[in-house]
Amino acid sequence: MNLARDVTIAMLNATSQGTMASFLEIEFTHVGADYLEAKMPVSSQTRQSQGLLSGGASVALAETVGSVAANLCVDREKYYCLGLDINANHIRQVKEGDVYAVAKPLHIGRTTQVWQILITDKHQHLVCASRLTVAVLTKKKEA
Repeated sequence: MNLARDVTIAMLNATSQGTMASFLEIEFTHVGADYLEAKMPVSSQTRQSQGLLSGGASVALAETVGSVAANLCVDREKYYCLGLDINANHIRQVKEGDVYAVAKPLHIGRTTQVWQILITDKHQHLVCASRLTVAVLTKKKEA
């Protein structure tokens, strides 16, 4: 598996324009052979009422990075991946700065994939541990 085989960070960030990822200011930062990384600021768009990073924003970050990584593992001419299930354990509070998500595969199958996404703060403290399961679906042929 090589996620970086035909994609650049600029391409990934360009495809996020006009999506929830751009609203949350999620920015892809690194793509490697077996991982994808992005960052997201803790801001008014991602904080909850107590001034802390919202758990929902962490889940949105995790699903964004995991889903994009999953789609990089399939022949995008024939297949696409959609989330089936996501869970998240919120471990540490964050009030400011950026958080960083790294998605790595646990299972790459023909019909499903399972991804682990770890979100950390600038000090590499674990903020959230998430697991995403995606379905690998066949694109319908246009008539």
